[in-house]
Amino acid sequence: VLLVESGGGAVQAGGSLRLSCAASDDISSSYCMGWFRQAPGKEREGVAALDSDHGTSYVASVKGRFTISQDNAKNTLYLQMDSLKPEDTAMYYCAADPGLVACSRGYSYVPNFGTRGQGTQVTVSS
Repeated sequence: VLLVESGGGAVQAGGSLRLSCAASDDISSSYCMGWFRQAPGKEREGVAALDSDHGTSYVASVKGRFTISQDNAKNTLYLQMDSLKPEDTAMYYCAADPGLVACSRGYSYVPNFGTRGQGTQVTVSS
């Protein structure tokens, strides 16, 4: 599967962005999907994940502010980001993995997924 992210940009703290990830294959049941981010000088961090039953998991720092969702008809994954903070500044990557292990391990495993996109930059100013 090929993944292409879009929707990043520069916003002020408290603003919102919606990231999109267009997939080349049917993602409705064949893949686990998620988002991870990487800030300069920091390790990759899993942000959100959808499991095979469309349950969701989030890193604590974004719970209540970010929402992951999927449109199967469009083969597109989304990350709605509200109440953005400067510490959310990072390159955001969409990721996919067909394995059962990936589906069971939640957001923290997303940086280990087998396929990722090229990333989209999110910059939040104070």
